[in-house]
Amino acid sequence: MGRLARGCILIIVVVGIVVVGLGAVVLVISGGDPVDFVQKTAIRLSISGRQDDLNRAVSSDNTPVRFTVNSGDTPRLIAQNLLDANLITDSALFVDYVRLNDIDRQLQAGTYFLTRAQSLTQIAQALTDSRNSQFAFRILEGWRIEEVAAAIDANPYFNFSGAEFLALVGPGALVDSGFASTVGLPPGASLEGFLYPDTYQLPAEITPTMLRDILLQTFAEKVGVQLPIDAAAQGFTLYQIVTLASIVQREALHQDEQPMIAGVYRNRLAIDMRLEADPTVQYGIGFRDGSWWPRITQFDYTNAVSSYNTYLNNGLPPGPIASPGVSAIQAAAYPAASDFYFFRADCRSDGYHDFGRTFEEHLANGC
Repeated sequence: MGRLARGCILIIVVVGIVVVGLGAVVLVISGGDPVDFVQKTAIRLSISGRQDDLNRAVSSDNTPVRFTVNSGDTPRLIAQNLLDANLITDSALFVDYVRLNDIDRQLQAGTYFLTRAQSLTQIAQALTDSRNSQFAFRILEGWRIEEVAAAIDANPYFNFSGAEFLALVGPGALVDSGFASTVGLPPGASLEGFLYPDTYQLPAEITPTMLRDILLQTFAEKVGVQLPIDAAAQGFTLYQIVTLASIVQREALHQDEQPMIAGVYRNRLAIDMRLEADPTVQYGIGFRDGSWWPRITQFDYTNAVSSYNTYLNNGLPPGPIASPGVSAIQAAAYPAASDFYFFRADCRSDGYHDFGRTFEEHLANGC
């Protein structure tokens, strides 16, 4: 073999060693996936210098935008849908960003609430956790169903209106026969009093029916199984207990006073004495002067004619007037024993009441 041939072989061997060595280095650097490494290197070069675009939001509008990622949606389709929703301004940049940061493998199907005030990077991160599809909804103790409906309309996360919800829970509401039987729900009644007041974490795909069922299930869980049994032993249905509890809820500003107020009403019921509860007059009047609980006058006691007006009618009103919390329900079922038949707001302006055994004591408690 000639010297030239040996030199060529040596060169080939050296080049081979170098190529193998470089290949090994690339393999190590790329984490075992050189194709992915090359692609990401190209993307990195492509979006270098575009940090401002990545961190810039479409606008300062914080209004929630309902955005859905369906199972099987590709990053490219998601990017196009984001662009169509005016949540980003560059779909290709979104695809490159999620690809470069391996977010493309973490994007989750679900319904999200995004805003145009979020940057592209924030939106990309948000779409990796479908738990972001939940939102908070609060029902206050003492609200009537119309106030729940108004809260639905005021909450931008719902995909239905308060009127749609009212159509489901208002008079003639159709509910599970087991629930209706347990509470003693009269035929044709609304679900007033049973939309349990609490703070809920709701799924984005919530429907009126789902919301109704969540509220009723929470009511059942809070009340438990023993209270209806005890109420029945006292001669009351759960529906009647909730009716009384709703009045107690509206009358008592302080939870620790609820059993005493409930006791006064139970004493009156026992002797067929009218309850004369102001909230029942307000409920019968309905919306007036910008409120579902309008200020009432002496005139309203006798002129606000309604089956709910307990100044005109003996016994409990036809049904609950608001959603009571569990403490008010327990107070109605287990009232404080006393010989009081009257109460009125005290003169200390602290939200508490003074109680009287006779009407004369009641008058003397006046300011």
